[in-house]
Amino acid sequence: MKSKFLLASLCAGSLVLSGCASKYVEPEQYSGFLKDYSVLKEEKSPSGAAVMRWVQPGLNGNSFTSVYLEPSQLYPQPQATEQVPQSTLQGVTQYYDQALKRELSNVLPLATTPGPGTLVVRPAITAVTASTEGLKPYEVIPIALIVAGITTATGHRDMDTTIATEAAFIDGGSGKVVAEVVRKGAGTELENSSQVMTAKDAKAVLDGWASDLGKSIRALQSQQ
Repeated sequence: MKSKFLLASLCAGSLVLSGCASKYVEPEQYSGFLKDYSVLKEEKSPSGAAVMRWVQPGLNGNSFTSVYLEPSQLYPQPQATEQVPQSTLQGVTQYYDQALKRELSNVLPLATTPGPGTLVVRPAITAVTASTEGLKPYEVIPIALIVAGITTATGHRDMDTTIATEAAFIDGGSGKVVAEVVRKGAGTELENSSQVMTAKDAKAVLDGWASDLGKSIRALQSQQ
């Protein structure tokens, strides 16, 4: 009986992308970065990951001849902590920009300014929420990154890292939003609450997001 209760507690408290955890960002976790969340629907990314996404019906991917990437931002603006220092926060956005540029340049030429025929990509690393058995639930924590702590039978507590992103895709000519996406991913598990997280702990997640974005644009082009 106790084991069943413990399993249920872990499923409710953890945000890692496992079988018992929610794979989608819940509405109460939306940051406010996007203008309209009501149009989002549960979808799968090219890699099979769970995402909340909307694409303008009938959007012609071949109408864009270049892509302009706005610098990724931290939204809402977070407060650095001892475990997630400012260097980590900056490193996450810097690496995300590098990954996006790498993947997007394989699909469309990178533009230096937005304009007609340009797809503007506006990405952000956003807030997450979590609660864990025995720990006080976090409310929307800007860039908490360190979320659910799972206590093992030995009393050792591992720390799961989770990051979320929201991105808007805009027609550079008209200024209209043509697509939106919200998703989250699990980073490297930290050994304990004193271990400092670094940007490299999120690299695999960021690489996956960037790769999926490039494949999504390519798929949109092939539909026409």
